[in-house]
Amino acid sequence: MSTSGQSHIVAIGGGSFRATPRFGVIEPTGLLRYALDLTGKERPRLCLLATAVGDDSEWLLKMYGAFRGWNVEVSHLALFPMPNVPDPRAFLLEQDVIYVSGGSVANLMALWRLHGIDEALAEAWRAGVVLSGQSAGALCWHVGGNTDSFGPELRPWADGMGLLPYSCGVHYNSEPQRRPLLHRSVASGELPEGYAADEGVALHYVGTEFAGAVSIDPKGAAYRIERDGSGGVKELRIEPRLLER
Repeated sequence: MSTSGQSHIVAIGGGSFRATPRFGVIEPTGLLRYALDLTGKERPRLCLLATAVGDDSEWLLKMYGAFRGWNVEVSHLALFPMPNVPDPRAFLLEQDVIYVSGGSVANLMALWRLHGIDEALAEAWRAGVVLSGQSAGALCWHVGGNTDSFGPELRPWADGMGLLPYSCGVHYNSEPQRRPLLHRSVASGELPEGYAADEGVALHYVGTEFAGAVSIDPKGAAYRIERDGSGGVKELRIEPRLLER
């Protein structure tokens, strides 16, 4: 578990992995290194959750390959066709970092609740396990955000775990529907005020407080989305700390 004595969440807007010159091979970016370094461990235990993509075996295989050469002990928790470990709660509590893939955040939450994974993850977070993930794996820790879980037209969604009492915007500078819909949803009160991240940018929370943003893209930014008191919102740009790619 984390040696900092604090609870950390690293919610990534996009860019957790990048392609290498070798066809079909990917590697983690500095955003994942940042999450792993929060543990203070020389060889942290990293658990992958691919629930949002139906525990896709190809994705998991790529992830194990991606961390080859890193000083990380990689494992995964699958729910299809049944949990792959005897006690998922105990397994999650043994980890140092838990990384959640992108995919369908609505399906992810339904399955987590069915199996009690949401409660186990909340317990792990309170115990100091670093929680992280990209896209759906970033939204899930918040109250909600925008999702394509129900089709290509994005919809507001407010059924997340709520460990963080905010809305979350992901892929903020790469998908044109994201920004205006988040603005409308926060302005209407359908979603709470919150934060958003461009591609290559991660939001770092300590406990439930926003601690800052980090980026592997010199042009990337994070944003605070607040109601303006007159039926709209104001968007405040947050300059992230630049990491090595």
